[in-house]
Amino acid sequence: MNAGKNLKEGLIALEEDLVKLNDELQREAQCIPNLTHPDVPIGGEDSSTIRKMVGSVPKFSFPVKDHLQLGKELDLFDFDAAAEVSGSKFYYLKNEAVLLEMALLNWTLSEVMKRGFIPLTTPEIVRSSIVEKCGFQPRAKNTQVYSINDSDQCLIGTAEIPVGGLHMDSILAGSILPLKYVAFSHCFRTEAGAAGTATRGLYRVHQFSKIEMFIFCRPEESDYYHDELIKIEEDMFSSLGLHFKTLDMASEDLGAPAYRKFDVEAWMPGLERFGEISSASNCTDYQSRRLGIRYRPSEALVPGPKKSKGNLAPPQFVHTLNATACAVPRMIICLLENYQQEDGSVLIPEPLRPFMGGLNVITRKS
Repeated sequence: MNAGKNLKEGLIALEEDLVKLNDELQREAQCIPNLTHPDVPIGGEDSSTIRKMVGSVPKFSFPVKDHLQLGKELDLFDFDAAAEVSGSKFYYLKNEAVLLEMALLNWTLSEVMKRGFIPLTTPEIVRSSIVEKCGFQPRAKNTQVYSINDSDQCLIGTAEIPVGGLHMDSILAGSILPLKYVAFSHCFRTEAGAAGTATRGLYRVHQFSKIEMFIFCRPEESDYYHDELIKIEEDMFSSLGLHFKTLDMASEDLGAPAYRKFDVEAWMPGLERFGEISSASNCTDYQSRRLGIRYRPSEALVPGPKKSKGNLAPPQFVHTLNATACAVPRMIICLLENYQQEDGSVLIPEPLRPFMGGLNVITRKS
């Protein structure tokens, strides 16, 4: 009897040790980045290659203003009040800028849903473990993640994280893949170390609205869907009349989860440079292994008159992909600076007008 009791207690102790070792193994594994696609340029950001160039630098017959000056003259922002209320890198949108944000969000959602994506809104607070399993380090030095004191929770920096966790620890039927989601959320980023004139105004802020695309698919299809995501982005930015380039990002700029990443940088006349407005990443099975997301291939492993556990193909990890459909503040920068007129007004691009209550132009208040 004592021997049985000792065995039971010993088993409990071993199981506790196993949990601790699994946690340690998970933490060590999370420090290892994904592999990289063989075509990814090797090196830092300067080694990234141009995949596509659309349009040309717009020419103006008058002195160009940046979005800060336009926003002040048209009464669209209030950074000073936000700094008093919340701190630096926060902002109030006012008047037509509010309508422009809503128009961008609704137009983007409608465009992406036409392509078969399921709309979502997501939680904006998630467990730290989910952030880590998606490939981010919430408590590392210079992290971009806001952690909540005395809890195991964080504010999200992107909807990629809660959407990635949506099917955590599950086996999906192969017949329902791909699963395509388009998610609206607010995003929160510490922007640690970000300073200087290049990040002024709306370019780099602590809180913003964003619409994110996310796909769960079979491993052999992820390259195809990566191309689909970047094409959706390029089509939407082209329809807004933006001058932009798509970059195949170099290895040192991929981040831990990405196997390959395409960034889109649009011309911002007031800043006199290209600025990143979106990215599209193929994370292969890097996130799904950590999140425990698998699928059951629909075909049987061995032929048989009926399916059973013995003749079903074993479950495999899905591939995950994510892409920015619209990050609002930088889109507002692009639209104000590219569509400014000599009289100080700003035209609204044609695709957005039905979502602006018929408003075609933003003019000075009398």
